[in-house]
Amino acid sequence: MRPIQARISIGAMAHNLRVARSHAGSARVFAVVKANAYGHGLSRARRALTAADGFAVLTLEEAANLRQMGVEQPILLLEGIFGADEIAACAELDLWPVLHHVAHLDWFEQRPPARPLQVFLKFDSGMHRLGFPLAGHTAVVARTKSLPGVAGITLMTHFAQADEAVGVDWQLQPFLREMAGHGLPWSSANSAALQRYPATLGAWVRPGLMLYGASPFADMTAAELGLRPAMTLQSEIISVQTLQAGEGVGYGQLFCAERPMRVGVVACGYADGYPRHAPTGTPVLVNGRPGRTLGRVSMDMLCVDLGEHAAAGVGSPVVLWGEGLPVDAVAAAAGTSSYELLCALAARVPVAETD
Repeated sequence: MRPIQARISIGAMAHNLRVARSHAGSARVFAVVKANAYGHGLSRARRALTAADGFAVLTLEEAANLRQMGVEQPILLLEGIFGADEIAACAELDLWPVLHHVAHLDWFEQRPPARPLQVFLKFDSGMHRLGFPLAGHTAVVARTKSLPGVAGITLMTHFAQADEAVGVDWQLQPFLREMAGHGLPWSSANSAALQRYPATLGAWVRPGLMLYGASPFADMTAAELGLRPAMTLQSEIISVQTLQAGEGVGYGQLFCAERPMRVGVVACGYADGYPRHAPTGTPVLVNGRPGRTLGRVSMDMLCVDLGEHAAAGVGSPVVLWGEGLPVDAVAAAAGTSSYELLCALAARVPVAETD
């Protein structure tokens, strides 16, 4: 059997939820489990995050799967509905859709649900992705309140730079100022805002990335935030090559040896979810010690430098990210985000579950 494997820790996810709660104060917590729980498995996340006050997903299918798994907490549809025909399913499954466009209000008028629903009314405070314009909030809230299919409203926005030095005030303050007169609960905090900006807490918070043990900040590690990695991607060395000075390795010969050296070939490639664009020097752990990749990542393999690992050979374990090697460090070296790496774990990679 090919030695690559992902290990998913239920205990780490549960721990990270407790960290999120410690920041949330009196706010309730939606555990964001979209994209197959950021690659960790929806069923595993459901079992790990049972203490969440609710779950947030992208699609009706994800929501229906959670209900079939026995989830009774509120389920938020983060992108709302994609057609009037989905309103009936929201009522049947007791889902809370995010309404962010006038078309959603039209659909609720055309096909009111069999029973009124809790809805989140999303306003664009500057990200310019989803949401009603702040300037028209009075009319939008009034119209939503008038819909017979709406049982209650929570106001919502989303931050573009909560993980950066510029912060959230440029979005938060206009949002709070405009929403103040409605007397309605509100939600704005993602993982970064939850951990750094207490003023964003509102009635509900929406942590995602932090639940899986990665840091949303470039200047703080997950460990510094008290988080534990939930996913460890690991494999083994399946071959050892010896390069002479001037010889290269892999497609394009992007790495050229300056002196004689040993190279380990690892059973992991971009078809497993490892980033093809990861350059020479991307960190790995070989036999539990720091090492680096060499050359271009192939579909099924990548190469690592064994110059500092005299004892390493065929069968030696290699951690690509996870325990002992933060996914954030790998993502930074590869010029991407930990979100992408975690979500990109391929279906062909066997997954083992740990406590």
